[in-house]
Amino acid sequence: MTRYHARIYVTLRPSVLDPAGAAVQTGLQHLGYDSVEQIRIGKYIELSLQAETEAIAREQLDQMCDQLLANPVIENYRFELEAVAGVAA
Repeated sequence: MTRYHARIYVTLRPSVLDPAGAAVQTGLQHLGYDSVEQIRIGKYIELSLQAETEAIAREQLDQMCDQLLANPVIENYRFELEAVAGVAA
């Protein structure tokens, strides 16, 4: 088995309002950062997993995101996956 490191980015769908992003944008504008036009707040997740192949690791990550890490109704996700060099179980 190969160990993989994944970086997962979860963001609200463009059609979903982002009150946290709007609050941060307002705060930045109050601090004088008037050039900020839009902020979207999301989640960043890192995890390690073991799998026989990269394809299996990607399939498992898709399942994890669909079932728990992201809400597919209101969120999109993407991930980056890389094999950890020199580490095999």
